[in-house]
Amino acid sequence: MSEGTAPAAGDATSVADEAARERLRYLRGSIDNLDAALVHLLAERFKCTQQVGELKARHHLPPADPAREAAQIERLRRLAEDAKLDPAFAEKFLNFIIGEVVQHHKAIAHQASTSNGEGSDETPAPAE
Repeated sequence: MSEGTAPAAGDATSVADEAARERLRYLRGSIDNLDAALVHLLAERFKCTQQVGELKARHHLPPADPAREAAQIERLRRLAEDAKLDPAFAEKFLNFIIGEVVQHHKAIAHQASTSNGEGSDETPAPAE
């Protein structure tokens, strides 16, 4: 191509396609980083909820706390709205997480109720 002449149509498309591919690679890299951060944040969250489940089991508290769950859902919906995220999506996401946490808490409570109390400073509840 000589100086001062416009690139051929195919060349311009090729340059635009390459720029689009590069932008796509960049955006996907950011998405990958965000996904990794989400996984690590969820892992930290579940470490905390594991401790909550153990505390509840030791003190014979129910695995689920519907009032707390409702407050958290409402709080997350407000946060989602402020962040311009679909509040219904945020609620579905939190409901999924809450469901997993409650299942973990039930398993912890079951394990605590079937153990003989070793390692616990609490007296096990009598079997019903």
